Amino acid sequence: MKASVLTGPRQMRVENVSLPEPGPGEVRLKLEGCGVCGSNLASWVGMPWTQYPLAPGALGHEGWGRVDAIGSGVTGIKKGDRVSALSDHAFAEYDITRADRVVPLPLDMKDFPGEAVGCAMNIFRRSKISKGQTVAIVGIGFLGAVLTRLAEREGARVIAISRRSFSLEVARKMGAAEVIPMDDHYKIINRVKELTDGLFCDRVIEAIGQQWPLDLSAELTRERGRLMIAGYHQDGPRQINMQLWNWRGLDVVNAHERDPEVYIQGIRDALQAIQTGRIDPTLLYTHRYPLEHLDEALNANLERPEGFLKALVTYD
Repeated sequence: MKASVLTGPRQMRVENVSLPEPGPGEVRLKLEGCGVCGSNLASWVGMPWTQYPLAPGALGHEGWGRVDAIGSGVTGIKKGDRVSALSDHAFAEYDITRADRVVPLPLDMKDFPGEAVGCAMNIFRRSKISKGQTVAIVGIGFLGAVLTRLAEREGARVIAISRRSFSLEVARKMGAAEVIPMDDHYKIINRVKELTDGLFCDRVIEAIGQQWPLDLSAELTRERGRLMIAGYHQDGPRQINMQLWNWRGLDVVNAHERDPEVYIQGIRDALQAIQTGRIDPTLLYTHRYPLEHLDEALNANLERPEGFLKALVTYD
């Protein structure tokens, strides 16, 4: 099979490697595609902890496709089933995963990077957003756009904050009541203060993963409000204004799940939300690449050119 191999910072090649065989309790997937995640970028740019070369297909964890082979002891799954899966080497034509880490997909659902959409569902659940609340979402990429739609459908008033005009337009389409360019720290704070009669926001979701957005998000959260850290903070330590967090009595939630069962439930919830029309992420898949151009997909995720939200790597 073909599989990508990251050989160094911003370096990759496609290799022909042996087809993996499923062990007991496992299934093999013939992948149709895999989403590109912001968490891929730490290894792509060469953070100090990365050791090269990575294993074939490594970093890919948003795959979907068809069950191709079944290991011993697996029940309830058959060859040919379309599924979304939690696996770790999905930047390849085939991957192996545990049978309890797949979610059946309808035959007519073309693209489904389940882990990414499931992540949005889990963040939304833990945010405890309800009708009548004011919610600020700092950072409108794929994740922020899905969360904007979920919050709006729940009856919340959404204030979307992002540096790109394209992203702000997407936020409007997803139901944001207000959009604010992310350019000047105090200008943003004063605008949100005006929009909320000085109270600030019941819920704030930080979805960028950098120091300034984290600082800004805390300042936008009202007393006894909930600050959701959904950004991927993996490039070093952070400082926080504990005086502010303590004085306002903020509930601060790290929204990243690590329990596979919770991940899987998020994927199931996402599938149901799509099927019932609650969300439609298909318009957010803005860029597609073949496996041989995974490097271009990763660079687009890093540089985020105008018009970019989410890249998919697809396999014929």
